[in-house]
Amino acid sequence: MDIKNEKVGDFVVVRIDGRIDTTNYTEFEKIIAEVIDGGEKNLVLDCKNLNYISSSGLRVFLITQKRLMGAGGKLHLCTMQPSIKEIFDISGFSTIFKIYDSEAEALSN
Repeated sequence: MDIKNEKVGDFVVVRIDGRIDTTNYTEFEKIIAEVIDGGEKNLVLDCKNLNYISSSGLRVFLITQKRLMGAGGKLHLCTMQPSIKEIFDISGFSTIFKIYDSEAEALSN
């Protein structure tokens, strides 16, 4: 897993490359917490290069959503591969998160 952050307008775009699973979800959770603890309230998680997510990774997404909503912020997900989108659909997470086809679309909402 490789994570890169970039401030774009009112959002921090977090680009995820690789897998989020039981071996590295705590690292991912720590990175996200550092961004939020640094005062950012609006995040876009770019999932273009995310090729696997376990239930542990889904939990981090859910915790992030709850934290940002509690702070009056936004969490947008974008550019999901079909296999990742299917996991979100099957788990019911597609109804919880705002999922966009492109980063530009996620940043404009």
